[in-house]
Amino acid sequence: MRTYRIIFLPIAIIYGFFVKLRHLLFDIGILKSVSYKIPIIGVGNLVMGGSGKTPQVEYLVRLLSEEFRVAILSRGYGRKSKGYLKANQYSKYHDIGDEPMQYYRKFHRNVVVAVDGKRRRGVSNLMVDKDLHDVVLMDDSFQHRYVKPGISILLTDIQNIYKQDYLFPVGKLRDTISSAKRADMVIVTKTNTVLSPITRRNITNLLKLEPHQKLYFSHIRYGNLTPLVESNQIKFPRKINTILLFTGIANPYPLQEHLRLKCSDFMAIDFPDHHQFSKSDLVTIRNKFEGFFTKNKIIVTTEKDAMRLINSPYISELNNLPVFYLPMEVKLHKDDREEFNNQIINYVRKNKLNR
Repeated sequence: MRTYRIIFLPIAIIYGFFVKLRHLLFDIGILKSVSYKIPIIGVGNLVMGGSGKTPQVEYLVRLLSEEFRVAILSRGYGRKSKGYLKANQYSKYHDIGDEPMQYYRKFHRNVVVAVDGKRRRGVSNLMVDKDLHDVVLMDDSFQHRYVKPGISILLTDIQNIYKQDYLFPVGKLRDTISSAKRADMVIVTKTNTVLSPITRRNITNLLKLEPHQKLYFSHIRYGNLTPLVESNQIKFPRKINTILLFTGIANPYPLQEHLRLKCSDFMAIDFPDHHQFSKSDLVTIRNKFEGFFTKNKIIVTTEKDAMRLINSPYISELNNLPVFYLPMEVKLHKDDREEFNNQIINYVRKNKLNR
């Protein structure tokens, strides 16, 4: 633990007391965790963002949607609406949040996306929905114990494994390390594309999972740069000399390292997670970009940030600039993929409602 963090230790102890008290109230039944007849798969983490929940939910959608009718239930962080809401063709970021917006734009032909801060109400509404869902994917659900998933997936970034972290504000943990025992699966995310047996063994020994838990490893695969505005006629340069990356996500470092290898001159502007870009933010980005004295230069952001930009009243500040977003996918390593996929699919097949 770094010395300067010790001053926050009393706050972390108090915070940890209330977190443990809340879990105790659930464990002894004063607060109720409700199970549902419909299969529910929860995806979450112990840290404050940045473990890869969104691409993991997308992985599950791709895995399940060919055989099952899938619904995604999210809190809809950052939205201005209240209560239960299903995404539709008129939904904007401020209606449903950036992550649900991303899910809807990608999968709306095959998946229902809904938001509700109260997960029980959200699940209940989905169960009586006329679309008759076979399975519900709950995004960012690990701390929300009012709904008990049939399978709970816990993610941990290989660069910040929860066993080596501390409770907020000393560290980034928003929940206790001991709560990881509630997970059915633990996925170590953002590993190298090639995972060495030594790394796998060391992490396995570090985590010391319970007998009922399964451990898997995943890595990121980036897609093709996509114009932020579909009607943008600016051509993508064959050779890129300069990249200006701006992000409003919790952990931009893997993306930064990926893009550094794609150019000779790289610059990153970091904003807070779920940042709502103001006019002055976009003016700053434009000015930084125009200050590069190279021809083959582009601006890049993340797909999640793009969801907050496409309906922004200030998007015109980026007009006539080569602005792209970079999609990403999660891939499980070959040694894990078949077992993970089978465990998920067999759970849904066994538990889906025959309606």
